[in-house]
Amino acid sequence: MSDTILGRRTLLGMMAATATYPSVAFAFSEAEASALINNAVREITTVINSGKSESQMYREFERILVSYADMPNIARSVLGPPARTASSSQMSAFTRAFQTYIADKYGARFREFIGGEITVNSTQKINSIYEVRCTANLRGEAPFAITFIVHERSEKFIDLQIEGISLLKSERAEIGAMLDKAGGNVDQLTASLS
Repeated sequence: MSDTILGRRTLLGMMAATATYPSVAFAFSEAEASALINNAVREITTVINSGKSESQMYREFERILVSYADMPNIARSVLGPPARTASSSQMSAFTRAFQTYIADKYGARFREFIGGEITVNSTQKINSIYEVRCTANLRGEAPFAITFIVHERSEKFIDLQIEGISLLKSERAEIGAMLDKAGGNVDQLTASLS
């Protein structure tokens, strides 16, 4: 058998294996999960200490959210069962409104982090997620734990837990109450978030 045929067969076999087992060929690792959160924290800290106006900071926080958080899946999870019946355009509009709402809501709290530091301590894989455990050290306060939950497939974070309290679950309850107030109407909820 010629080297050319063997080379082609080997190449085709490798391509087929990569297509069949993409997670083996391109597995996301603990180191990458840690690096993702380190980069997100560094960008957030840079914005906090930038001296920009609040409105400028909020838009920067939103950009960071879109870069490092799986906002479409977070928005779907927060919306709950109505996400299954919402159209793709309704979900897109809700996701955009929700990420702006979150950036503004938590951006207002980030002032507390001026001069503070968030340190990544460890990362542990649990099934298809990585728990990236951090410590927040703020001026005049006792250190507290923050854990980012990074999903292996999206390679972005899908939840944030502060002292064990899930922001995803908290937001799900709050958005659920807002949806009830909007009579179950997703479009009305989206408008109220805007």
